[in-house]
Amino acid sequence: MRVFITGASSGIGEAMAREYRSRHPEAIIGLVARREQALAGVAQSLGASLTPFWPLDINDRGALEAAAHDFLQRFGVPDVVIANAGISAGTVTGEPRDAQAFERIMRTNVVAMFDTFSPFVPAMTEARAGTLVGVASVAGIRGLPGAGGYSASKAAAISYLESLRVELRRRGVGVVTLVPGFIRTPMTARNRYPMPFLTAPDAFARKAIDAIASRRSFAVIPWQMRIVVALLRLLPNALFDVAFARAPRKERAREVPPQ
Repeated sequence: MRVFITGASSGIGEAMAREYRSRHPEAIIGLVARREQALAGVAQSLGASLTPFWPLDINDRGALEAAAHDFLQRFGVPDVVIANAGISAGTVTGEPRDAQAFERIMRTNVVAMFDTFSPFVPAMTEARAGTLVGVASVAGIRGLPGAGGYSASKAAAISYLESLRVELRRRGVGVVTLVPGFIRTPMTARNRYPMPFLTAPDAFARKAIDAIASRRSFAVIPWQMRIVVALLRLLPNALFDVAFARAPRKERAREVPPQ
């Protein structure tokens, strides 16, 4: 088993790396994240010889591509590539200081997902094997007030992953879209509003890896959020607008924490 995970220094990424190590003690689990000390700690705890890591900014396309090629050369074609790295902050259109945050959210949550997969796709399609996994969010189902950047990025990720799934369908590579609800991570710790069905990262990781193993095309976790997603999709715009006009909003952060 060979796995490559971005955003692996904490939260969902770290939990998935730990779950893979629990299930596959001899697996090669490649880790990528921005925070070198935290990433090194995770790698060491999982067994340094089987857990190579690359500290880098996911928005540095060249560094990310170099890490992917290093993984391919040293360990071969991965069985699973997980584009998990993501950031979140409230954004308000018309506020000049939010323009940079909006752009950074879109680049990190969408463009970097493309950049994570791109170096691996030729080798995986040649081998006709492996699964690409993108971590989206329930926030991508409907646009939430005060979170235009985050909602837009996750909606774009969902559509991108669907396109990719169809593209690769006949080339032997699976694509799985993971749609978390509220997961207890450093990113959600900033939220100052109720988070229904808040789920621990390790519980999410168990369900997520089950979904990846079975190549489920679209997995909402936890299961209770599947009902929420179904209702949101069915809710007419007029009712949605009234219901969410006064919904609590994400904090507009000066520094956007990693997932």
